[in-house]
Amino acid sequence: MVGRGAYAKERVVLKRRKEGLATSVPLEDVKRLEDAADAEAGRKALAEFRKSGKKAIPLREVKRRLGI
Repeated sequence: MVGRGAYAKERVVLKRRKEGLATSVPLEDVKRLEDAADAEAGRKALAEFRKSGKKAIPLREVKRRLGI
């Protein structure tokens, strides 16, 4: 089963009594889903920041405050 996901790039669903219990998917699919989720979270965070009206702090100021 793992080989089918890893080498054949197939998605496999394990079932019990016709109900899906677990899946085996190619790692590339997982990485693509994680990247999409990260991008969406970034877009939401940026939209919330812009909506808040707060002012961005320049990187050099952040470094100065942290003593970097």
